[in-house]
Amino acid sequence: MPGLATPPPRTGLLVVQPLRRRHCAGCRRGPLPMLVLEDGAPRCLDCADLDHLVFLPRGDTALTRRSREESTLSVVVVRFNRRKGRYERQGVLVEEAGLARAEARCLVDAEARRRRRARDARRRATQDARFTEAFAAEILRLFPGCPAERARVIAAHASERGSGRVGRSAAGRALSEGAVVSAVVASVRHRDTPYDRLLMSGVPRREARLRIMAGVETVLREWGWGARIGSVAS
Repeated sequence: MPGLATPPPRTGLLVVQPLRRRHCAGCRRGPLPMLVLEDGAPRCLDCADLDHLVFLPRGDTALTRRSREESTLSVVVVRFNRRKGRYERQGVLVEEAGLARAEARCLVDAEARRRRRARDARRRATQDARFTEAFAAEILRLFPGCPAERARVIAAHASERGSGRVGRSAAGRALSEGAVVSAVVASVRHRDTPYDRLLMSGVPRREARLRIMAGVETVLREWGWGARIGSVAS
């Protein structure tokens, strides 16, 4: 049958998961979930002196590698894939004590990774807080009449990590005037004009922007923006 008659060439031991019901040629027990071929005859793990090993399914590369390192004896387990016409690895048989030691090593690494992620998260949070503070300060420099709390809200919204907003762009990270003004205009557009209601009522975006441009300009002037406003408000 496929998976038994011509096992793949390999040095060392190999265990097969049969596709059909097979019985041990030695003790006659079966059907066997796993077997070893000796001179073309199936042997159960007991008769093959592998019954002390435990099965570790494939999937966790680090655990598999370490389990084999920690085991004096380990055996690859394969099964024949009829559709692909080849043997495929299903996992390994390893010593139970070796598996336990490997799991302990992986847990240590997992804890180390968790701590590293926590450190990285704290570092990113500190960086983000500093950048948001700098962004808010630039808003207040360009718009001295903008309330300080509103500047912080605009800066936090524009510079949110992973948001794709203007504060995360290259220009935003450089605190370019264009990026800062764009963030302020966007905030005014959505919070201080009926722009969102116009969009919800079906007004096309470009027309909605034209309708609220005067309102945006008024707020920006109140905040002390002295440059020509029409190009940024639209």
